Amino acid sequence: MKVLLLENIHPVAVETLEKAGYEVELRSSSMSEDDLVAALPGVGMLGIRSNTHITPRVLDAATDLEAIGCFCIGTNQVDLVYAQQKGVAVFNAPYSNTRSVVELVIAEIISLARRLPEKTEKMHAGVWDKSAKGSHEVRGRTLGIVGYGNIGTQLSNLAEALGLNVIFYDVADKLRHGNARRMPSLDALLAEADVVSLHVDGRPGNAGIFGDEQFKKMKPRSLFINAARGMVVDTEALREHILSGHIAGAALDVFPIEPKAQGDPFESPLRGLDNVILTPHVGGSTQEAQEEIGYFVAGKLRAFQQEGSTALSVDLPAVQPPPLTSGSRVAYLHVNVPGVLAEVNNVLAAEGANVTGQYLATQGEKGYVVTDVAEPISEAALAKLQASPHTIWLRSYTA
Repeated sequence: MKVLLLENIHPVAVETLEKAGYEVELRSSSMSEDDLVAALPGVGMLGIRSNTHITPRVLDAATDLEAIGCFCIGTNQVDLVYAQQKGVAVFNAPYSNTRSVVELVIAEIISLARRLPEKTEKMHAGVWDKSAKGSHEVRGRTLGIVGYGNIGTQLSNLAEALGLNVIFYDVADKLRHGNARRMPSLDALLAEADVVSLHVDGRPGNAGIFGDEQFKKMKPRSLFINAARGMVVDTEALREHILSGHIAGAALDVFPIEPKAQGDPFESPLRGLDNVILTPHVGGSTQEAQEEIGYFVAGKLRAFQQEGSTALSVDLPAVQPPPLTSGSRVAYLHVNVPGVLAEVNNVLAAEGANVTGQYLATQGEKGYVVTDVAEPISEAALAKLQASPHTIWLRSYTA
C-alpha cells in the first residue's frame, strides 16, 4: 500500500509505517485541491497537518484511499461527514501536543505583560529603553480561558501555579481544575479577565465568534491570545482595538489565511503593531510534540490497516479488537440498519465457523463489526457479505 505524508510530518511516522511494510512518500508542503485530486489515486493512506484541506471533490477522486491521519489536534480541515459516507477512517492526535501549546501561551502571557516584543525590537535597533512603563507581573492577574478542553484545563493548572487567578467559559459542562471558576457567560468572563486566551475547536459554528463586539467588552488594557483556530477571530477588529489602546497587547499563532509552504509570504493586518506577537502556527511544533504525534497517528493508521481497529477514529464507529493471534478476522463497515449482525453471523454459521470474538459499534448511519473465527473464512463467504446491499467495505485478516 502507498502512503502519502504531507506538511513535513515527523520522520518517526515514516519509520513506523515503513517498518509495517508500506511504501511511504514524504513531502514538505501542503497540497491544493487540484494537486490532491491528481496525486491521490493509488494512495491508500494520507497523512496531513492543518494546511491541507480534504474536500468532497478530493475524496471522490481518491478512489483507493482508506484512511486519513491528521497529524495535529484539529480535524476541521477534513470534510468528516463526507469521509464517513465514503467509509474513509480519519484519525488525529487530540492529546499529543497539549503541553507544547500550553507552554507557548504561558510564555506569551508573560512576554506581553512585560512588553518584551517592544523591548527586544528596540534593542535590535540599538535603542536602550530601560523603563518599567507598561510592564507588569502576571501574579494576581486574572486569566480568562475560553474553551476548557484538553489545552484549556492544562493551561488552567500551569497558570494557577504562576499565581494567576483563573476563570473559564465553555458551552459544555466541564469539571473545574484547582481554584478555577466557571463563568456563566462569555460576556461575564470578558468583563473580569485581564488576559483572554481562546482554546475553542474548529467547528463551523465557531467561525467569527470573536469580533468587534467581544473586544469592546474586554477590560481596558487587557491582553488577548489566540492559539486555537484562525477563523475564530476578526483580525481587522483586533487591529483597531490595539491601535486605539483598548487592547494592550496580543499574541496570535493561527490566522484566517495561512501560507501553504515554508517561506511563502505572510500577510496580516496585525503586522507591525507594538506589543503583538505573531507566530507561524507553531503552538504544537516542538520536537517532542511532533515526534509524539508522528508515532501516535502512524500507529493508529497501522492498527487500522493490520488489525481493523478504529479506536479514536473521529468519523467511524470506534472498535478496538484485541490482536489477532489465531484464526481469521472479518472487519465489516456497513449501513446501520437492523439485521446486519444477524446477516453476518448467518453467513459464518453456514460456513460452520466458530466465532471466538465479536466487537461492534455504531455511529450515526454507520455500523462497524469485527468478527474473529477459529477457522479460515472462505472466499465464497466473504463474497456473499461483500454483495450485501448494506456493505460499505469489508476486509479480512489471517493470523
